[in-house]
Amino acid sequence: MTALNKIATEQRNPNTTNIDTLSTVDMVKLINREDHRVAEAVGLVTDQIAAAIDVIAEKLEKGGRLVYCGAGTSGRLGILDAVECPPTYSTDPEQVQALIAGGYPAMFKAVEGAEDSMDLGVQDLERIRFSCADVLVGIAASGRTPYVKSCLEYARQLGAATIAVTCCPGSELELLADIGISPAPGPEVLTGSTRMKSGTAQKMVLNMISTGTMIKLGKVYGNLMVDVQPSNEKLVRRCVHIVCTAAECSEEEAAAALEACGYQAKTAIIMILLGISAQEAKVRLDAAGGRIAQVLAR
Repeated sequence: MTALNKIATEQRNPNTTNIDTLSTVDMVKLINREDHRVAEAVGLVTDQIAAAIDVIAEKLEKGGRLVYCGAGTSGRLGILDAVECPPTYSTDPEQVQALIAGGYPAMFKAVEGAEDSMDLGVQDLERIRFSCADVLVGIAASGRTPYVKSCLEYARQLGAATIAVTCCPGSELELLADIGISPAPGPEVLTGSTRMKSGTAQKMVLNMISTGTMIKLGKVYGNLMVDVQPSNEKLVRRCVHIVCTAAECSEEEAAAALEACGYQAKTAIIMILLGISAQEAKVRLDAAGGRIAQVLAR
């Protein structure tokens, strides 16, 4: 395993060596200046992110699953991305899911030693019956976490597509995966505190991966979340607004169409734009793979 002093995320930042002596406002400004480096770093790996999106979208289109795995902050970021997919895109909770070293308790409290286990990762993947039809995204800022490494190795043995999201270019996890995504935002403000710049970079990458995948799967029309699940009052109002915007209709017309189709925004939009029933709109959407633009083009 790579020595700690050789890992990019463990280097000391020369710009912040006196951060403990600064005024509060200067301290905050310094952290903000360092954070500006994150978006630039992510911008240098967009080709790899795009390649990952294409692979994931193809697998999900065929019935496969997107599975994130990670430990600590990286694992929690995977969970955050996965749990947002059902309400935002009406995905099945099984379609995008996340594993964290130490299981559910590790989401809220560190489980000591879990990330160092090479067995837990395999056990977790076996538990969800991970297969070659799925895609595994291993997340580890350092690019060397044993839990994530074991997951990637197991997925490769099964012939599944593998992607690594790290902040250490050339790390063992990046080299192990089919696609390595490794933005390099530079040393942390506090040496080794990878929940900061590295965590932000990973969150940005995961945002792009899940959002890009859902766009490719037809769950977005223009820049509207037309597959949103109206599970609370706010989302019901958003659903009405989305239909109004896409179909250029009144709130009353949007609400009536949504009531008629069980609050499926995509169906309501097609109903209004083409002047057809909910049943016919659903048939046409199914034939177009759920893509509104294709329905309208036909």
